[in-house]
Amino acid sequence: MTNHLDGRRVAFLVANDGVEQVELTEPWRAVERAGGRPVLVAPEPGKVQGRHHLDEGDVFEADRTIDDVDAADYCGLVLPGGVANPDDLRNRPGAVRLIRSFADAGKPIAAICHAPWTLIDAGLVSGRRLTSWPSLTTDLTNAGAEWVDEPVVVSRDDGHTLVTSRQPDDLPVFCDALVEAFVGT
Repeated sequence: MTNHLDGRRVAFLVANDGVEQVELTEPWRAVERAGGRPVLVAPEPGKVQGRHHLDEGDVFEADRTIDDVDAADYCGLVLPGGVANPDDLRNRPGAVRLIRSFADAGKPIAAICHAPWTLIDAGLVSGRRLTSWPSLTTDLTNAGAEWVDEPVVVSRDDGHTLVTSRQPDDLPVFCDALVEAFVGT
């Protein structure tokens, strides 16, 4: 992969605990390989506890808090999964506003696994075709989305792009699709 992002910043929004580590680290590396600068954003300053399902993983340091981020300064937003991570974020008005601000600015948003829960609360799924971890099917359908069982779905409706994916096994195609979406901004 070449350096098509040319130093542009990509925000990675996570809760301070509960992010599925591989869904953070693999897209992070993909952005770096493409010449981008990933920025870790969390509700609170300080530590972010990664998880391997329910087991503790590595600890990361948040670069910014949700109140310190302006979508205009980034070429896109990545929402890693994990069950606890998006469940925490969707209950934080500031996090939901931040996600919505990326859509309103026409910036691509990439969400994997359980992360599309946050897209529901940001009002971004109605009329959109997307995928997720299968247990979110009912929630997404009830919110007006067309849920499909595919490794990655790129939806370019409503003035911004959504890239969604199901699970860690889909990370290679998810990473390729999110970098392509961010390069296009």
